[in-house]
Amino acid sequence: MAYKILDTCIICAKCDRICPREAIFIGNKIYEINPRKCDECKKESEPLCVIVCPVNAIIKDNKRINNDNQK
Repeated sequence: MAYKILDTCIICAKCDRICPREAIFIGNKIYEINPRKCDECKKESEPLCVIVCPVNAIIKDNKRINNDNQK
C-alpha cells in the first residue's frame, strides 16, 4: 500500500522537504507521491509526510502499490 495527496493540499512543501526517500514531487496542481519510491517511512511509527501535513491531505491509498511490492 502507498499514500496519496488529496486536492486539499495547500502546497506548503513540508512533506516534500521531510521525505527521506525523495518520493514526493510537485505535480500539475499539487504535490504527488511516487509509490515506487515511497517506503511509508518503515523506520517510523507513521509516515513523516502524514505527520507534518498541516491540512491532513495525505492518506493511505489501497489502489497504489509501494516499492515493497514492485518487481
